[in-house]
Amino acid sequence: MKPSPISATVDFDAPGVSHGFLRLPYSRDDAAWGSVMIPLTVVKNGTGPTALLTGANHGDEYEGPIALFDLAAKVRAEDVSGRLIILPAMNYPAFLAGTRTSPIDKGNLNRSFPGRPDGTVTEKIADYFQRVLLPMADVVLDFHSGGKTLDFLPYCAAHVLPDKVQETRAFDLVRAFGAPWSCRMLEIDAVGMYDTAAEEMGKVFVTTELGGGGTATARTTEIAKQGLRNLLIAAGVLKGEVAPRATRWLDMPDADCFTFAEDGGLIAFWADLGDRVEAGQPVAQIYPTGRTGIAPLSVTAGRSGLLVARHFPGLVKPGDCVAVVAVEV
Repeated sequence: MKPSPISATVDFDAPGVSHGFLRLPYSRDDAAWGSVMIPLTVVKNGTGPTALLTGANHGDEYEGPIALFDLAAKVRAEDVSGRLIILPAMNYPAFLAGTRTSPIDKGNLNRSFPGRPDGTVTEKIADYFQRVLLPMADVVLDFHSGGKTLDFLPYCAAHVLPDKVQETRAFDLVRAFGAPWSCRMLEIDAVGMYDTAAEEMGKVFVTTELGGGGTATARTTEIAKQGLRNLLIAAGVLKGEVAPRATRWLDMPDADCFTFAEDGGLIAFWADLGDRVEAGQPVAQIYPTGRTGIAPLSVTAGRSGLLVARHFPGLVKPGDCVAVVAVEV
């Protein structure tokens, strides 16, 4: 396979704290020999595991970038045992545009793995992570939240895996992260995901959903910062003591957890995040917007449990995920 066109301006094996970029050549109308410059920090001290830390896999999700830019500005090499590789905005073009997908090629980075070194900009970024960064890592933390179209109860999550040793290590780190909620997560669209690429390599992979609506609150930002610190200490990469935090566990056991709109229109929810709903119970109504005088259509829960995610903002299209219900364990 062709080598990656991306080059790092830092040495991943150099001791100390190094700030730089992943430079991806990108010729365009306003810069014939231009580049996409993805900010990067590497911290190395002695021997120990490597943690690969990423945010803005989708560009309109902000808790991760805040926590990781903050860590990159404050971390000292003497606080680390091993190595941190910090990329606060892995899909940097999307991050700058405040969009889920890249404005350059409309690529969804979290559906582009394993990528291609001779593909689109998004595929080239995925390829570099697949072939260069993920092989270096022992632990991967990829921050997510709901972006502009979903809102979540703030949770940290890992997946049920065939390798139970790998699964147990991931859920141990979820517990250490200490979000208000912790989740055994079912993916409804796992093809091409960063998660899948990491897990198939045997990496311990942890992710989050920390809010949404295209913004970050003071509460969700604090959850991200403290959870990041706790996870790194529990993983043996950061020195210190894990700060105990209470968490409640959720499970998403099957596809009945997810409810999709069959019609478009104005959505009005009958339940808020954290409310208990019953299978078959209406959780929202969708009002057709083409004319007045038409009765709204009910959207019902597929299973009983807690409403852990809802569509955001108020207009939906057919096929949109409008509600997610999880079972409290």
